[in-house]
Amino acid sequence: MHIEKISEIIAHFIGLFEMTTDEMRARIRHAEGQGPDVDGPALPDQEAFTTAFSSVFQLKDYDPGIAYKSGSYDVDFSPSRHVGRVFEESLEKLAAIAAKDIPLPHFGSPDDIELSDEPELTVHAGPGSSISHVLQVNVLYDDDYLDMTDGVHAARDTSFVIERLADFSSEAEIFTPFASLHRTDTYEGALKIAEDLQTYIENAKNNDVTSLDSDATHDFVTVDPDVNGAVYINGKIETEIPVLDDFLPDRGLAKPEEEPDDSNSSVEQNDPAGNSLDVTAGANVLVNIASVINTGVIASVSAVMGNYHQIDAVSQAFVYTDNDDIDAALHLSGHSADEAGTIAKNIAVFEQSTFEPSNHAEPDPADPTFPNSWRVSVIDGDVSFVQWIEQYQFVTDNDTMTVTTSGSEATVLTGGNTAINFSSFFQMGLQYDLVIIGGNVLDINSITQISLLYDNDWVRAEDDLDPGADIQTGNNLIWNFASIHNVGTGAPFEVMPDYMYEAQKAIDDRDPNMPEGLPFDANFQGYAGLNVLYITGNLYDMTIIKQVSILGDSDDVTQAASTILHNSPDATITIDTGSNALVNIAEIVDYDSFGQTTYLAGQLYSDAILIQGGLVEHDTTQPQPIDDRLANEVIAFLDDDDPSSSDDAVINAGNDLSWSSAHPADVMQAMVA
Repeated sequence: MHIEKISEIIAHFIGLFEMTTDEMRARIRHAEGQGPDVDGPALPDQEAFTTAFSSVFQLKDYDPGIAYKSGSYDVDFSPSRHVGRVFEESLEKLAAIAAKDIPLPHFGSPDDIELSDEPELTVHAGPGSSISHVLQVNVLYDDDYLDMTDGVHAARDTSFVIERLADFSSEAEIFTPFASLHRTDTYEGALKIAEDLQTYIENAKNNDVTSLDSDATHDFVTVDPDVNGAVYINGKIETEIPVLDDFLPDRGLAKPEEEPDDSNSSVEQNDPAGNSLDVTAGANVLVNIASVINTGVIASVSAVMGNYHQIDAVSQAFVYTDNDDIDAALHLSGHSADEAGTIAKNIAVFEQSTFEPSNHAEPDPADPTFPNSWRVSVIDGDVSFVQWIEQYQFVTDNDTMTVTTSGSEATVLTGGNTAINFSSFFQMGLQYDLVIIGGNVLDINSITQISLLYDNDWVRAEDDLDPGADIQTGNNLIWNFASIHNVGTGAPFEVMPDYMYEAQKAIDDRDPNMPEGLPFDANFQGYAGLNVLYITGNLYDMTIIKQVSILGDSDDVTQAASTILHNSPDATITIDTGSNALVNIAEIVDYDSFGQTTYLAGQLYSDAILIQGGLVEHDTTQPQPIDDRLANEVIAFLDDDDPSSSDDAVINAGNDLSWSSAHPADVMQAMVA
């Protein structure tokens, strides 16, 4: 023991000697081993290094050993388990913890320790639902009155146009049974729509319905539309889709300029003034355009544990009347242009295709690679992707005019209204390798298009008039175009394999291990890992488009004799009361899958229907002059004086804006005389 103390002291001092030696070596290395030059300055002698050391501890001899002092405690021997068994249970718990290698930073009683055989599956949150309701409405009341003479011509009562358009709407209901669908964002509402559509289609199938009204110009119903490029035009199958630009009427004065003129450039005309009158009372354009591209969930493989409902429905209808009344003198003049009738087309296209991915390197069949891990996202409950678009156009342009030449160039534009509703929706969802749906799938696409036109015109010539007018009262266009394109559902559905059920159970149990058969699915070859989305409830993907265009363009034009014809007898008169266009365009592109495999455990319900109908009315309603008794009663109510008095009655409604809440605003609505 004494020898050990001496060895410890010697080792201590030897360590001090080595430190001093190291300090000397460091000084030599710092100078790079060079001594002072002969002619250099003399350096002072280095002082010996002394270490200032002090300690408050008392130096004692080293005495190796372990000092232990046990604590005092009392033992109660009455309950034998109080000390002995509790200690044994603690040892057993500690042994179990050591075997499981579970890090516990701190714990209280042994009962607080929870043991787990393996970690749980980490579950991520999935994307939410997407619901959009779009309502677009244009209302325009543009009934104008124009009198270019000094005579008195009574205005017309055009209320009959609205009444006849209401009748047309009732007649078109038979061709548009899905127009009454109500907006919804619940699974129960979507299921009710699917059941109604399915019931209607099943009845049409069972009864071999191919038409709905024998009195229609064309009436066509099919429950098995061709999806391989066929184009349905007014109930007939064509191979090509017609081009809209080839059928649009010339709008005359209302045609927009292709390139606007430079406002800074001067405009001059050297030609002598002519004697012409150009009247355009129609040339109205109503356009509804809706486009929906839906990629709510991008997945190459889908597994549906319930039923799959897929329904595509298109219903198109038009009703119009273009029964014009033109004086025989104008017809016999030889100046009237060839009558161009109204062109009405219902066009529908159904397409179905499979998504073609971009070119990539094919996996090596000799050394296949399969995923060995997965990342799971879970959505509890139902998921909905709803796009509901409704577009309405209500326009009346019933003009009453008495026109004549004035010895100069005159242009009159009382129509030329343009009303446009445009809606475009593009949804880009998240991408997954596998989507598991625990409930049912409702995939509904529906397009309803209605076009109503009242274009009965009256063109008259007063007595003793030398006919010389070019008359155009038709040349209208009605265009309903609908397209539904499904991507990814062309391949047949496959039977649900067992490992898909096991994958669903593993996610419910939060088991981090993939089922044995899931990684070796042929669709997942070449994947390093799987990105999985699990929807515990139902999935409903619904796109509903409804388009309605209603135009009343009943014009009454009277050509009066000019009082200055003797000055310029060669007057040119052009009158156009038609050239209207009603255009409805709707397109749905629905990406149901980005692969070729869909596993289905329940039943498949796949239905489609196309309804096209057109009615041409020959209405003979004659306009009546406005009864002015109401105006006299208003004057009598506001003025206590005798209505026959020479004093004028003034009605000031400048601060009354209540009309704007009930009537459409039209900046051109006025009586011009």
